[in-house]
Amino acid sequence: MADHYEVLGVERSATPEEIKKAYRRLARELHPDVNSAPDASERFKEVTHAYDVLSDPQQRQSYDMGGQQGFGGGGFGGFGDIFETFFGGGGGGTRPPRSRTERGQDALIRVEIELADVIFGTQHEVEVDTAVTCKTCGGSCCAPGTDLATCDICGGSGLIQRSVRSLLGNVMTSSPCGTCRGYGTVIPNPCPTCSGQGRVRARRRIPVDIPAGVDTGLRLQMPGQGEVGAAGGPNGDLYLEIKVRHHDVFSRNGDDLLATLEVQMTDAILGTTAVFESLDGPVEVEVKPGTQSAEVITVKERGITHLRGAGRGDLKIGVQVLTPTKLNSKSRELVQELARSQHSVPPHLSHFQQGLFQKLRDRFLNL
Repeated sequence: MADHYEVLGVERSATPEEIKKAYRRLARELHPDVNSAPDASERFKEVTHAYDVLSDPQQRQSYDMGGQQGFGGGGFGGFGDIFETFFGGGGGGTRPPRSRTERGQDALIRVEIELADVIFGTQHEVEVDTAVTCKTCGGSCCAPGTDLATCDICGGSGLIQRSVRSLLGNVMTSSPCGTCRGYGTVIPNPCPTCSGQGRVRARRRIPVDIPAGVDTGLRLQMPGQGEVGAAGGPNGDLYLEIKVRHHDVFSRNGDDLLATLEVQMTDAILGTTAVFESLDGPVEVEVKPGTQSAEVITVKERGITHLRGAGRGDLKIGVQVLTPTKLNSKSRELVQELARSQHSVPPHLSHFQQGLFQKLRDRFLNL
């Protein structure tokens, strides 16, 4: 007797799934209903017997240890699989006809918005090239004034039954009707606009409410806004993938907005008040006397609105003190006089200041 593993063309270490996959492939090739070769029937029996043994854990263990198995050990589990593969489950042919109505496909489009739109949310209009219900037939697939007709070949069942010889004797099997493709009905007069599909391609404009707090990569689902299904079937869903455009001044870290405020050395020494335009109106900040580079000024509740929940993030402004590079003689004398009055200490090394570098890292982390 041939080795069962060789019959199925698998290794002795094959998993149950690999054995099942190999069996189904060979069964499709060798089943008497599709293969008229003289030896197909015998090979089919051999393949089925090999599968019956190797698909049962106890029989496989016994076989691997040198035991012998007959056809009765595993019942007819393999035939259940082959019936399912060829006949759609069992041999009864009692399933209902296929429905022409199908759900439409989902669609994905990308939407670019400005950073300012993220603060409070925005309304957007997207243009989608998709399938819509045919206006001529209203999704019926038939020309106006006509209707579907019962298939004369299968009598509306969508299945063709026939008798097939097998190990069990003559078995009644069923397969989809080739005339109506399993629908049970035919279209005598297809709609001239959609060619019997019940839908056509068209461009639609869809208003979209984009909530506050969205970020690049986030996907919004719009149920029922995708393609309409065949034969008037329900729409799929539309997914919007958000991309927030780069801003020249402001950047984002979570729900906080980040920016840099450039301050002259004299303003950093003496202190000043700065007013500038943020993404949602003017902001006034106080630069305290003696402000150092990399200090962060926080303006509460002027960042991004939280996507889930109430409130907003903060506006964090990193200070950059600008040192003049060109001085006239008078300015140089004044700076020298200031240096003398301050009894300036020469540059020297001191303990590592974690706080300064931490602020710098937080400031530029996600720019």
